[in-house]
Amino acid sequence: MFFHPMDFLIIIAFILSLVAQFRVKGTFNKWSEVPVQSGMTGYEAARRMLDANGLHDVPVEPIPGALTDHYDPIARTVRLSEPVYYESTISAVSVACHEVGHAIQHKVNYPMLVARHRMFPVVNIASGIAPLLLIAGFLFHWTGLLGLGIIFFSAAVAFQLVTLPVEFNASNRARDLMVAEGFITNDEERGVAKVLNAAALTYVAAALISLLELIKYIMIFTNRED
Repeated sequence: MFFHPMDFLIIIAFILSLVAQFRVKGTFNKWSEVPVQSGMTGYEAARRMLDANGLHDVPVEPIPGALTDHYDPIARTVRLSEPVYYESTISAVSVACHEVGHAIQHKVNYPMLVARHRMFPVVNIASGIAPLLLIAGFLFHWTGLLGLGIIFFSAAVAFQLVTLPVEFNASNRARDLMVAEGFITNDEERGVAKVLNAAALTYVAAALISLLELIKYIMIFTNRED
């Protein structure tokens, strides 16, 4: 009952997502073995980049885990996983500066980041309700519920699509500032680009899966209406 030709595309996108996740880990591990010539740790790079952009009041904190790095816009804090926080490698400095890129976006009110922040409360609710509405719509053949589920699911998809330019922009800011501030040499830019591009691919894959699922639901809804 739930099978649809679009499922083949979704499966392909899901495989791409898995490949992206493996690539992120593999790329991160590879460049974690390459020391950065400046000798700076992830923490030192993040702190210096924050200070250079007037964000002296934004703290940098270590957190457990691997690839758990993020910028918390509510607490206005950059949180780095322990391997990134303490190590002085291409991977550590790249990831740390990427998260600072988000802090800079917050400071300058980067439009797509502002949009994502405003969408989050609605999306947080919608993403929890959408699956229930979609399942109920399919099980009970209620077109109205299915349509409502699609509307809620669309909000979650829109959030993921808005996330893409936010992530790419943060990476671009990080790369430019790392070179300008002398955190990396021109020879190290290749490694930085590989680390940041691999991370970006995971967001692209996740957005693609969600978008294909949304198209599938819309096609099913349209066919039922006909």
